[in-house]
Amino acid sequence: MDSSNFQYFRSGRRHQYIGGHMKNSPVRLQIPRPGHWYVTVDLGGYKGKVSSSVRILPGKLRPFVDKPLSTIPSLVRNDYDRQYDVFISHASEDKQAVVTPLAEALMGSGLSVWYDDFELKIGNSLRRNIDRGIASSRFGIVVLSKAFFGKGWPNYELDGLVTKSVNGEQVLLPIWYNITKDEVVSYSPSLADKLARNTTTQTVEEIAEEIVEVVRGEPIEI
Repeated sequence: MDSSNFQYFRSGRRHQYIGGHMKNSPVRLQIPRPGHWYVTVDLGGYKGKVSSSVRILPGKLRPFVDKPLSTIPSLVRNDYDRQYDVFISHASEDKQAVVTPLAEALMGSGLSVWYDDFELKIGNSLRRNIDRGIASSRFGIVVLSKAFFGKGWPNYELDGLVTKSVNGEQVLLPIWYNITKDEVVSYSPSLADKLARNTTTQTVEEIAEEIVEVVRGEPIEI
């Protein structure tokens, strides 16, 4: 019985139910609709004891249709064809002070950023992913610092960025972090000749705003 008819039954009023006079068990009843249902055993006025239990059987399953794999979206993101606005080359020692705030500010402004903390996953090939990031980025940001000058991977990245810049395939955007022009000249005279932004005269947020303007093709004041 559903809730309403069960209350009618308990109060001795006329009621409706599913079932009938059953002589054998188990008895299988089909519930016509969802809701709160009560199983009631009535001995019809006779004395006696009845032990009962209920087991709910699920409805008939819909037939399974196996779709072709070509119609199912991939669960794994394919980054091989992904394009980036900027690639950030840096030393890990400079992440907290400069690089992470810069990357987050650029992404917050709507730019797509290749930054190792965002892109590299455990087990990835470092060289292949760096090469792919450099090749697929329109602008290369290089955070030059004392730590950068002594690092192997940042210099590997810089070589790739400079090559693309010389070939006219990418724009190089240097940022000087706690270094002087003389230190940059002693490391790379060609880099010292490029227009750069300096963290001693501008905040990371201000530098990020200028980079966004350059990437979007908006003129900036030199």
